[in-house]
Parts: sequence; C-alpha cells; structure tokens
Amino acid sequence: MKLILFDIDGTLIHSGGAGVRAMTDAFEQLHGVADAFQGISLAGRTDTTILADAYEKSGLPMSPEHETLFKKRYAELLPAELEQPSHLRRIMPGVETLLPVLQDRDDLRLGLLTGNWEVSGRIKLVYFGINDYFPFGAFSDDSPQRDQLLPFAVERCKDMYQWEANGSDIFVIGDTPSDILCAHPHGAKAIAVAAAGYSIEDLRAYDPDYLLPDLSDTEAMLRILA
Repeated sequence: MKLILFDIDGTLIHSGGAGVRAMTDAFEQLHGVADAFQGISLAGRTDTTILADAYEKSGLPMSPEHETLFKKRYAELLPAELEQPSHLRRIMPGVETLLPVLQDRDDLRLGLLTGNWEVSGRIKLVYFGINDYFPFGAFSDDSPQRDQLLPFAVERCKDMYQWEANGSDIFVIGDTPSDILCAHPHGAKAIAVAAAGYSIEDLRAYDPDYLLPDLSDTEAMLRILA
C-alpha cells in the first residue's frame, strides 16, 4: 500500500489568479488596505504565513481571530473569482487522466498536502470537479509550517483506512521546492513536476526523488509508484 499526497495550486489546478484576487479583496474589505499581498511570495507557502506577511506589511497585528475572520471572507469571495475569465485557469496537464487511474488502484490511497486552508483548497477542487478524489489531507489549518504537515495527512489516512503509511510508502507530488522539502524530512519520496512556475532546472537543485515536466505521462507515474 502507498500513500500519494498531492499539492493543489500548480500541481492539480491553476486558479488563474482567483486565489490571490479573493485574498486581496477580503483583506481590503476587512481592513481597508488595498493590494496587501502585492510583492509577497506565494508559491509553495502556507496561507497562514502568507496572511501573516500581509498583516506585517500593512502594519497591522494578526491574531487567531483575525485569521478566522479572513478565512471566512476569503471563502465567500473565492467562488465568484473562480468564475472570472482567465486564459490561465485550468486543470494541469495529465491530471484528469491520472486521477481515475490512481483511484481505481486498491494499493493506493490519495490525499492532499497543501498550503491552502482546507475550506479554500476544497472550493478550488470542487470548481474543477476533482475534490472527491481526495477524502483527506493536510492543510494550512494544521500548521503554518509546510514541513510539519505530512504527519497530519498520515494520521488521517490511518483513521480512514486503518493503515499507517511509513516514509517509504509515501509520495508527495508538487510543483515547488517546498513540496520537495516537506517530504524529505519525513522519509517520504518527492515527485516534482515542472508544470507551473519552476523549471526542471530549478527543481533539480532541491534533489527530488523523481522529476517530471508535468503529470501527462500516466505510465511514467505508475512506474514510479511501482
């Protein structure tokens, strides 16, 4: 049995900027600060740390109550932003073919390991019609530190399937250095995909176990998981 954990943005889907637009609008509506996320690094980070940077940049204090209010408003705004026209918005290459194949395998369990909060991450996946492939996962709600998320996904897999994955049974699939760096401390294998903002050369520098241009080669993925 193997546990396959997918990142969301840039790996499964591209929101076409819907996420950052909804976050920007939510912050402005709550605090009257425009463009609070301008210049803040987003790729591979958790929503909690991204939000903390926006508060710091705006000279405002952040509390758990602020985070809760922001998450609620962000989730309210995100569906409409996903409907806005964008040539970038799409399911990433190969995902629609790969997921049914993996789901049909009795020896694989699929989950999420993402920097999204769960509510917003699932809104994105529901929009693209792939949420049901992922009955559990680990999210920014669990920890602001990406490299601490994997054990949460393992525990939820154990609760759901009465099977506990160990390091060599776990594959983390993502498109950023953070996805590689959150796998290796736990002994998991990192499958890096250069389908979004990072190139093959960028990702190779972080020593992933496997490196692919995208997820369009289903047979290559099955060989890796074998």
